Amino acid sequence: MKFGVVVFPGSNCDDDAVYALQHNLGQEVVKLWHKDHDLQGCDFIILPGGFSYGDYLRSGAISRFSPIMNEVIAHAKRGGYLMGICNGFQILCEAQLTPGVLLRNINQQFICKNVYLKPQSTNSLLTAGLDQDRAFKIPIAHAEGRFFTDSDSLKKLNDNDQILFRYCDANGNISDEANINGSLENIAGVCNEQRNVFGMMPHPERAADPALGNTDGKIILEQVLSVLA
Repeated sequence: MKFGVVVFPGSNCDDDAVYALQHNLGQEVVKLWHKDHDLQGCDFIILPGGFSYGDYLRSGAISRFSPIMNEVIAHAKRGGYLMGICNGFQILCEAQLTPGVLLRNINQQFICKNVYLKPQSTNSLLTAGLDQDRAFKIPIAHAEGRFFTDSDSLKKLNDNDQILFRYCDANGNISDEANINGSLENIAGVCNEQRNVFGMMPHPERAADPALGNTDGKIILEQVLSVLA
């Protein structure tokens, strides 16, 4: 499998994603510059975290119109796999490739810390092989990560089993106290209806190396390989 990591002006987690995929998972990875029009034959595209275009206007709103996004959107509409992490998730929402929006954190502050996630779906490439009772420790680093959508769309997300992760505590309890940014129903990640586009605010690529003392993120990323490699 060949992965492509898109680099926008202001991306700062592109190297993290490349390292996790290449060194920790042993995969072929290329960087894709935002002005390019060629996905270089990549099977799986990743939009990394960071502050693309300085988060001016609205996080992800400008990046959504970068030249390469025409090819990224076409790739997704053909059924190709696409994942947005943190700022990448914001870009997916702006491009309407995943439902919902990401608003300012409920405390109006930037939050950078380890949190816990609980898988919510067994019908997704990213979560099907995960222990559904386990709390995965994954870092977050965002100011605009509060997932929100209207009530009809929320019902549809639940009915269609499109919610990938919810914020929980270390014991796997999904509660208001564990809802670090105030996201609707503790939602930390979702997929599209076709289940080939995945968005999540936490950073699995930052928890994929033993040197970091945490490999829970590697377990999440390995789910892709278990099916597609």
